[in-house]
Amino acid sequence: MNSYPLTKNQQEACIEAIKQIVAIPSVLDETSQSTPFGQDIQKCLEETLSICSSLGLETYLDDEGYYGYAEIGEGKETLAVLCHLDVVPADNEADWTHPPFEPVIDNGKLYGRGTQDDKGPSVITLFALKALLDAGYTFNKKIRFIFGTDEETLWRCMDKYNEKEEKADLGFAPDSKFPLIYAEKGLWQLNLTGPGHDELALNTGAAFNVVPDKAIYTGNNKTEVKEALDHLEFDYDDADDSLIVKGKSIHSKDAPKGINAVTRLAKALGQVYEHPTLTLLNDIVNQDPHATNIFGELADEASGKLTFNVAKIEVTPTESKLFIDVRLPVTADKEELERTIANIAQENGLIYQEFDYLASLYVPKDSELVQTLLAIYRERTGDQTEPISSGGATYARMMDNCVCFGARLPETPDLAHQVDEYIPLENIYESLEIYAETLKRLACQ
Repeated sequence: MNSYPLTKNQQEACIEAIKQIVAIPSVLDETSQSTPFGQDIQKCLEETLSICSSLGLETYLDDEGYYGYAEIGEGKETLAVLCHLDVVPADNEADWTHPPFEPVIDNGKLYGRGTQDDKGPSVITLFALKALLDAGYTFNKKIRFIFGTDEETLWRCMDKYNEKEEKADLGFAPDSKFPLIYAEKGLWQLNLTGPGHDELALNTGAAFNVVPDKAIYTGNNKTEVKEALDHLEFDYDDADDSLIVKGKSIHSKDAPKGINAVTRLAKALGQVYEHPTLTLLNDIVNQDPHATNIFGELADEASGKLTFNVAKIEVTPTESKLFIDVRLPVTADKEELERTIANIAQENGLIYQEFDYLASLYVPKDSELVQTLLAIYRERTGDQTEPISSGGATYARMMDNCVCFGARLPETPDLAHQVDEYIPLENIYESLEIYAETLKRLACQ
């Protein structure tokens, strides 16, 4: 592999650009009347396109504000780099070592919400392209950076993109880890609704794709619920007017590695209150992140086990609602699973409703794209790790012949959606080199 290597100035310019867009709190805000997903997301999109323009790329901003892209090169084929600029909320800001939207370098790490997911990797890939331009390379394909703005929720940006634009011929999403993800589980988000409760008022949890690290009870039976929590030996804080059950947050694709505060609270509440939602959670789900009592032992060789995350619970006097995120093995029959959970819900006095669904991704390991990217990574790092599958959902599944490729190195902890998200500077430098060679090999020869 050619080693450029990138200069210190190029590395520093990349870091400054990451800081520039991480500083924008691009969290979904659906109250905006003038933008699809909020003023901050719109600002982040426009700032990113401005950076692209300064690097010599042609840019385009969707007239409705759903997406943007930046491109360079000529040719019949298009190579897509699929990025997203929205981030999940930085809850529990007091727990962060550094404010989540004030990016700072500390002990060789760049801290801030989005440094891993996905602003950091997006900018790294962009500056890898700039390194090729600085070195005098020209391209035999069009390289298009596609910037989405709704990845953390409903992917409406990519739906709009595919409605208006032609799909690329090949591509990758720098939105997870190396060496490469060739299969992504199906993403299925659902609600189970049921009756309300006059005494039990709840509105606690997290976004669909986050295992909740706290769940709050503020009802009148605090003493009884506290006794139940003590009996169950669950960790909690006793505040003046509430009990705060504590868990461990992680991306819902890795639900078995987290501790779900909502299902823990439900376990305690089930000893104090009667409600069909609590019955289903405690007697059937029973804190199992694979929901074996519902779906059985569901797994496949390519992508592993089904995962099941109860992200949030709401109970009012008139209605109850569960918010559940399921990651399906690539060979799973989603329609059959829908019938299964709908029947179980009905048996327990609840109603199943689909919230969102994204079909799985599968690009064979022996495909030319996978083998090329894998060779680039191995030549650079010497790491012979096989390509993997994931429960995560990236934009790669929105186009044919696309996979997820980096940017997190194996030694970098996965901090997406977590407190103190950071990316090591060494990870930035190494990824710059990998992506420069990737763009060169895919679009220059």
